[in-house]
Amino acid sequence: MPVNKILLEVTDRIIERSKESREKYVDRMKSSVEKGPRRAHLSCGNQAHAYAAMGLDKETLANKSVPNIGIVSAYNDMLSAHQPFHNFPELIKEEARKHQATAQVAGGVPAMCDGITQGEAGMELSLFSRDVIAMSAGIALSHNTFDTTIYLGVCDKIVPGLVMAAATFGFLPAIFLPAGPMTSGLPNDQKSKVRQLFATGEIDRSELMNAEMKSYHGPGTCTFYGTANSNQMLMEFMGLQLPGSSFVNPETPLRSALTRYGTKRALDISFSGEEFCPAYEVLSEKAFVNGIIGLMATGGSTNLALHIPAMAKAAGIQLAMEDFEDIAMLVPLMAKIYPNGLADVNHFHAAGGLSFLFNELLDAGLLHDDVKNVAGHGAVQYRDEARLIENKIKFLPGARKSLNEKILRPIKDPFQKTGGLKQLNGNMGSAITKISAVAPEHRVIKAPAKIFHS
Repeated sequence: MPVNKILLEVTDRIIERSKESREKYVDRMKSSVEKGPRRAHLSCGNQAHAYAAMGLDKETLANKSVPNIGIVSAYNDMLSAHQPFHNFPELIKEEARKHQATAQVAGGVPAMCDGITQGEAGMELSLFSRDVIAMSAGIALSHNTFDTTIYLGVCDKIVPGLVMAAATFGFLPAIFLPAGPMTSGLPNDQKSKVRQLFATGEIDRSELMNAEMKSYHGPGTCTFYGTANSNQMLMEFMGLQLPGSSFVNPETPLRSALTRYGTKRALDISFSGEEFCPAYEVLSEKAFVNGIIGLMATGGSTNLALHIPAMAKAAGIQLAMEDFEDIAMLVPLMAKIYPNGLADVNHFHAAGGLSFLFNELLDAGLLHDDVKNVAGHGAVQYRDEARLIENKIKFLPGARKSLNEKILRPIKDPFQKTGGLKQLNGNMGSAITKISAVAPEHRVIKAPAKIFHS
């Protein structure tokens, strides 16, 4: 299906607007690529410092022809979404050795949870932490001992910060490996009801705490469709994550197999791999447009309206709010995930998930297919979903039909004809609202107003 004419116009507008900054960025990245693997230029003393504590891998690392993966991790065990990352580095190192390669934890970045800091002073650091994360990852990669990179992060400001770092070091290949959502707990409508009962004094704090612990009950991302899970969608739509990998639960055989497979892909696209693909080639104008399309089709977090332009800027691309609005008017809302509906991301994944959306959008000409990604070439790669067959990852055709139209609908019969976010304009300024979470009867408010003249 040819790409929609309006979508092409929006994309061409972004390309033209970004021409000067993008050319400078790409030239800088190409110059770095031409120098080859950075560690080849390090002195023996520099390298000895980097390899001194690597035990099994010390001698292998000294061989400059062997690829070395740099792992940037946002692990801590306070965030349920990041706790599963504790064993990822060892899995990655084990898999790398199978392919005569090595891996090192390049560094860690801070990761804070808005769910913990809401209403507290710590929340004032939340948005600021994104840029700290980008700088922290940059410091980790500045040692120049890596041929490819793996990023471990999920939540609100962490993924945007890591993408900004991946763009800054865009001469290096990059792949994001997610931890996955926790299994479904107390249904969202019941959780809301309990909170209402507490607010009206009908239950006490112990009953509220019991309900909250049933909602947030194990390792993995919170299951509602907030910024963390919107990030996971975005990474697939932009081609930085493996097809169908976003919403596989932690500590399952499939999740572990995807981590191993992702390690192999990091090596395949490395400087010495057969499919060398630096991150700057993935982070193209069309990739960011695809990300905005995914945001609109799923009714994702309004926070991404802040983060996507910042990520794009790191790759020399200039986005404007008009780009979001024009895409919103073109791409219909096809998913209903809490707070847009009652279903959580596990239900969404079971109903057909992201592969269903890729199938529908590509068939309708509402997605750019001619993009590079960590799975190969073309958004068509994301029509498939990962399966574990005889202990090996296989990518098989994904859902062509929704298994639950209360959660996922085809593009010809969407929940609404426009996307999940809406730009509002008035004489006081502009704003973004998550229209997908606002019932039609609540979209117009009539009330007395007091007018001030000074």
